[in-house]
Amino acid sequence: MFSIPLDTEAQVPMYEQIYSYIKNEIKDSRLKEHDKLPSARNLASHLNISRNTVDMAYSQLVSEGYIEAVPKSGFYVSSISTLTSIQTAPVSVKTIKPKVKEIYQYNFSPFAIDIKSFPYNVWRKLSKDCMNEYNNELFLLGDSQGDETLRAAIAGYLYSSRGVICTPEQIIVGAGTDYLLLLLCRLFYWLYRDKAEVDGSAVIAMENPTYKRAYEIFTDMHYPVLPIELDQNGIQVEKLQKTTANIVYVTPSHQYPLGLVMPVKRRQELLSWAASNQERYIIEDDHDSEFRYKGKPIPALKGMDSFEKVIYLGTFSRAIAPAIRVGYMVLPEQLLQLYKNHLKIFSSTVSRVDQYIITHFLADGYFERHLNKIRTLYKSKHDLLLQALKIFRDSIVVEGEHAGLHLVVYFKTNLTEQELISHAASHSIKLYGLDVHYIYPKKNSMPGILLGYANLTEKDILDGSKALYEALKDSLLT
Repeated sequence: MFSIPLDTEAQVPMYEQIYSYIKNEIKDSRLKEHDKLPSARNLASHLNISRNTVDMAYSQLVSEGYIEAVPKSGFYVSSISTLTSIQTAPVSVKTIKPKVKEIYQYNFSPFAIDIKSFPYNVWRKLSKDCMNEYNNELFLLGDSQGDETLRAAIAGYLYSSRGVICTPEQIIVGAGTDYLLLLLCRLFYWLYRDKAEVDGSAVIAMENPTYKRAYEIFTDMHYPVLPIELDQNGIQVEKLQKTTANIVYVTPSHQYPLGLVMPVKRRQELLSWAASNQERYIIEDDHDSEFRYKGKPIPALKGMDSFEKVIYLGTFSRAIAPAIRVGYMVLPEQLLQLYKNHLKIFSSTVSRVDQYIITHFLADGYFERHLNKIRTLYKSKHDLLLQALKIFRDSIVVEGEHAGLHLVVYFKTNLTEQELISHAASHSIKLYGLDVHYIYPKKNSMPGILLGYANLTEKDILDGSKALYEALKDSLLT
C-alpha cells in the first residue's frame, strides 16, 4: 500500500498529487513493469479520501499510458521499455522565427482610420450600461437576422442619411461585408438553382477595378465573374447589357478604388437593366458613403429602387472602427422570403452585447455627432494632402478627391508601379498600388497609387508628402 503524503491545504487537487506521486515512482523505476497497484477502493480507504479522487488519478495515469487496467484483475504498471522510449526519444524542435513587422515612418494606408478619434468615453459608457441584471436576455441566443431594436435603428439611419426606405424585417445583420457576401452566395444558389434559362447559376458582373475581396469570395464560391470596364461615370451599362450576367456588384456612391461617383442618369440605366429581367439584381456596396467633402451627400442607389432590385450592403467599419465587425444588408422582398425559407438557420454572427451598444450608439444620437466630428477631421486632412501634393506640380495627376479616405495619384515617371512602391519603401514610405484591384491586368499609362490619409497626423501628411517628393523627384517626368 502507498503512503502518499497528501497536502490538504495545497492549491493542487489531491487527485493530481496522487497522480504525480505514482507517475514519479514509475519513471524512477521504484514501481516496476507489471507491478500491481492497490485497488482504488483500498487506496482510498488507506488515505482516508473519497474513492472518486483515486479514480480520477488512475484514469489520468491510464490515459497517459503509465498504467493499464486489466479486466477483473486490477491496475498494472505498463511496459517500462515503452515508457522509456517515450521519455528518451529525441524531440525535433523546429524554430519558428517571428514575423518581423515592417515599420515605416510614413504609411499612406487607404484602409486605415484615425483610431484616436474613436469615441472611447461613449463606448465605455454604453458597455457599462448593458452589463446589468436587467439585460439578462443579451446572453441568450437572439434573432438570426440581428436584434429587432438594432435593425430598427439601422433602418432609421438609412432613411435619414442615405434615402433608403426599408423595414427592419428586410435587414440582416452580420459580422462585416465578407460574411454578408457569403450569405448572398448561398441565397443565389436557392434563387437560381431551378432557373433553366440562366443555367441554374448566378453570373456576376463586377466593376474593373473593384473591391478585390468581393471578387475572391464570388470566385471561391464558384460563381463566374465578368469584369466590366469603367468610364468617368462608373460601370458601362451598354457593355453590361451584352453579357450573360444576372447580378452586378457596384459601388456607386464612391467607386472603390477609383473614387468615381455614379451620376443619376447612369444609375437609372443600371436600374432599367435590372428591371428588364425578373431574375436580375444589383448589389450596392455603399463604400465610404459617409465621407463626402464637397456638395450635398449622394443618396444611395437603393433610394431610387422602385422595382425592388437592389441588395444594399453597409458597414460601420470605416465610420466607427474596423474591429467592430458589424455590417448590414437590406434584401428586396422577393429575396427576403427566400432567405426566410432557406437561410434562417444561420445565426447572427454579431455578439448581442455589441448589438446593444451599436443600437444605442445610433438611437441616442451618438453616431450622428461622431460622424460630424470625424467628417470635419477627415476633410481637413483631405484638403491638407491636396495642398501638400502641389510640391509635385505637373508630374502627378490626382483623381478621386472630395470623398472617401484616399486619393488616387498617378505619377509621371519611367518607373513601374512596383518599382515606385519599392523605391518609396527604401525611404521608409509605405505606398499601396492600384494594379492589385484589377480583375485582370490593365496597362495604365502611369503607375497609380492609393494615397490614404486617415491614419496620418497633419504633420505626417506634410512631412510625408515632402519626403515622397524627395524620394521620387529624380524619376519624375514633367
